[in-house]
Amino acid sequence: MRNGAGRLNAVTIGQTDLGPYGDFEADCPARIAVDLFGNSWLTVIVYTLRDGPMRPGELRATIGHISQKMLTQTLRRMENMALVERRRYAEAPPRVEYELTEAGRDLLVPIFALGEWADRHGDTVRTAMLGSPDDW
Repeated sequence: MRNGAGRLNAVTIGQTDLGPYGDFEADCPARIAVDLFGNSWLTVIVYTLRDGPMRPGELRATIGHISQKMLTQTLRRMENMALVERRRYAEAPPRVEYELTEAGRDLLVPIFALGEWADRHGDTVRTAMLGSPDDW
């Protein structure tokens, strides 16, 4: 239901009350969050950096199957979004590390929540999409 300002009213799901939000207008904060989760590598990198700073080579080896180009592009995007901080050390050879900012660490909350959802419902969704496990 919309209020007079064109915003969606508060919604209750089960026991959880969700505050009112816009309906994905350009300035809606929920749209930013949805866009973040639309980049599959971003959430993987946030999760990988959860225990502290890492060098790009460590990140790439830990994540696996990510090209150097994609890792670099995603880290730059995350730096521009203030999700990671890039530290460059004046050493020979030069050393760079990436660490989550407060905003980046806060993203771990919905990432873990999504993981819990996947644990509870992943098999149901997979079966609905692909048929029974015997069909795989």
